[in-house]
Amino acid sequence: MPSISNGVSHSREGEAMSSRIDEMFRFQQAALNLRAARQELIASNIANADTPNYKAKDINFANALQGALAGTTEKLPMTASAPDHLRGNAGESVMGAPVQYRVPLQPSADGNTVDMDVERAQFADNALRYEASVRFISDKGKSVLDALQGF
Repeated sequence: MPSISNGVSHSREGEAMSSRIDEMFRFQQAALNLRAARQELIASNIANADTPNYKAKDINFANALQGALAGTTEKLPMTASAPDHLRGNAGESVMGAPVQYRVPLQPSADGNTVDMDVERAQFADNALRYEASVRFISDKGKSVLDALQGF
């Protein structure tokens, strides 16, 4: 005859499992949100490829993801070597991650720093990683649903 339980251990196990599932999806949600925001930033660079004096921008994805997961943002003070040194970038951020200027391999004569080869490669890489994250979430969601329906 099965023993009768007060349900406390099952409740704790359920809370622990729920916490692990929440943590897994929280990481993926933060990564997807950052990837989507970065894609917009790269698309803006591509759209401004012919704009004189436009400076290509990007974020440090790894640092931004760490900050998003920790609930913090990067707030290191920057020192300007000239009064207008950081003017266009001061305080600009994407989801709390500071926007940085891309260092051009070969600056153009009109001051534009967009390198279309670099931007297209970054755009494709970011899109591929976004798609991989979506597939991961979809597969994990199906696995979790299958496990829950098995009970």
